[in-house]
Amino acid sequence: MFFPAKIFIYILTAALLVLRGCNGGGDAQESSHDIPEYVIAIHGGAGTLSRERITEEQEKEYLNKLDEALSAGEEVLKNGGSSIHAVRAAIMIMEDSPLFNAGKGAVFTNQKRVELDASVMDGRTLNAGAIAGVTDIKNPILGAIAVMENSPHVMFAGNGASQFAREQGLEMVDNTYFHTQRRLDDVIRQIEREKNGTVGAVALDREGNLAAGTSTGGMSNKRYGRIGDSPVIGAGNYANNRTCAVSATGHGEYFIRWVVAYDISALMEYREMTLAEAANEVIGKKLVEAGATGGVAAIDRLGNVAMPFNTAGMYRGYIKSTGEKEIAIFAD
Repeated sequence: MFFPAKIFIYILTAALLVLRGCNGGGDAQESSHDIPEYVIAIHGGAGTLSRERITEEQEKEYLNKLDEALSAGEEVLKNGGSSIHAVRAAIMIMEDSPLFNAGKGAVFTNQKRVELDASVMDGRTLNAGAIAGVTDIKNPILGAIAVMENSPHVMFAGNGASQFAREQGLEMVDNTYFHTQRRLDDVIRQIEREKNGTVGAVALDREGNLAAGTSTGGMSNKRYGRIGDSPVIGAGNYANNRTCAVSATGHGEYFIRWVVAYDISALMEYREMTLAEAANEVIGKKLVEAGATGGVAAIDRLGNVAMPFNTAGMYRGYIKSTGEKEIAIFAD
């Protein structure tokens, strides 16, 4: 059978891509039998955590809530749901918990109110949505998803974001809903080190689509409408089916300047690094050299997970369809 030259070249190229695994630098050595049907990984913030500063009861409480968030996301994936919906389910659990710096329990600004940021990205389409500096959307991740799905824009901020959320029928609350005494005490004492904290989730669904979501209250005692990396696509959040999905937590100014989430993807795509190599290069080397702290939760298109951090601990966990699972806080 005769094939025109263009068709022959196309078929040959496609075959080569299949042989390479089309993983943009992921672990090509893994066979198809090693690829899980789905994966979800989450983080609940990285920072100055230590076993001396947390009781066994508090540690158990955090681990249980991380497990609950993972289970919510896995339930979506197990039933054939999309990676976006899995990310949404996991993050909402953490937003509704006073344990994390996102939604209920977020840190206070210098004006003793809560301002929230969130973003989401679809690795299949590279579509994204974000909200910044909102004070009344109960679940900020839902606001970010609404921006992505129901507007031609990527980011809304402040009152505009709130107005859009109302028009979308999202649940709105008074700012006091987010308040907790623990976070208020932090500001009242005017702590020397501003607390970093963010929640996030990344997922790979049965269709092979990646997604990432991030939600935060930002830095404790922040001023002047400060916005960090969490709602910035490429900095605190990124997903691309060719490479990986990344959700970040840490010192936002550095994550913005170093474009951390996208940098991990770029190292995989252009330097053919594995996910672990790329994530460790950015978190364990570039950020350390810059004097910045933080970490990421990341998944590549083959279902590999990387969760490096350069702090004493990071609330984190993942679960795969194979049954492989980990939930942890500290580095050891």
